Amino acid sequence: MSNQYVIVPQNYRSDSMVSISPADKRYFEQAQAKQKSPPQQMIFGGYSPSPSLQKSLSTQLSEQSMDDFGRMQKDSDTELVVQYILQLRDTDKREQALSELSKKRESFPHLAPLLWHSVGTIAIFLQEIAVVYQHLQPAQLTPTQSSRICSVLGLLQCLALHVQTRSCFLRAHIPLFLYPFLNTSNKSKAFENLRVTSLGVIGALVKGDDPEAINFLMQTEIIPLCLRIMKKGQELSRTVATFIVQKILLDDNGLNYICQTPERFFAVSQVLQTMIDDLHQSQKDDQRLLRHIIRCYLRLSENQKAGEVLKKYLPQVLKDPTQSFIKDEVVKKWHNNLLQNLSIK
Repeated sequence: MSNQYVIVPQNYRSDSMVSISPADKRYFEQAQAKQKSPPQQMIFGGYSPSPSLQKSLSTQLSEQSMDDFGRMQKDSDTELVVQYILQLRDTDKREQALSELSKKRESFPHLAPLLWHSVGTIAIFLQEIAVVYQHLQPAQLTPTQSSRICSVLGLLQCLALHVQTRSCFLRAHIPLFLYPFLNTSNKSKAFENLRVTSLGVIGALVKGDDPEAINFLMQTEIIPLCLRIMKKGQELSRTVATFIVQKILLDDNGLNYICQTPERFFAVSQVLQTMIDDLHQSQKDDQRLLRHIIRCYLRLSENQKAGEVLKKYLPQVLKDPTQSFIKDEVVKKWHNNLLQNLSIK
């Protein structure tokens, strides 16, 4: 297996994803100069955990969770889940066990702690992920392989969502193992399912508005990877990627970070503009995607320096307050708030 598939891609920098004219860059910097807030000391890539993150992951279980495990042992459903977890160690039974465990994600609330604290289970998940890397380039992923790895990713999503395992999940840097999947461009169903499910894991991390998760993701390549998918991906993957960017923008540190430099701001705003143009020209009624796009624009407008620039670069179709293609009442309200923030009548 080539090491190039194991290393997190380093060439997708936000600063390199968009070409900015000298005039546009000066325009942004003039708006930025009016602000006195200190720059954020974050960059894409190179996450470095603080010393406080070096504690043993085994200490993460609270007394309450131990009581929960005691009660679970009397549950027949728990016994079945435990059997599936044990079957993961048998390569002949692993695929079926992965599928059955994935089906238990919503019905069995203690699945995530059991998976995390069972010996060797996370290593097995990472082994399953690593096996797929060799099928990414050239694109040779079969539907069967895609289904199997999507079961693994579904279980990782369970770990990312659960309050008792989310921090452990981040401290182990497990999201980084998914980035090669997001860096694919093959449009087959097998690869699209792989991208969507991988994005679902990241989406689970940001869904709870956890500052630790947002800060972790900002220091990795997730924003430029999401922008790439938003620009060129298929419908569902574009929607999930836009949701992730939206959740990062809704965090104060995330908003300040993206609005700190013209390269980052234009990388985001130009992709949003491309998506609006695509929706308008194709007359495609994708209200869910439109909802996330408008919310991203509204959040950008809440940053003073970004708002001054956005007034000039907002897509023309969005400058009309009576746009009929926005049908959701909440989104219409966001759109009106956006125009008010930009002083557009």
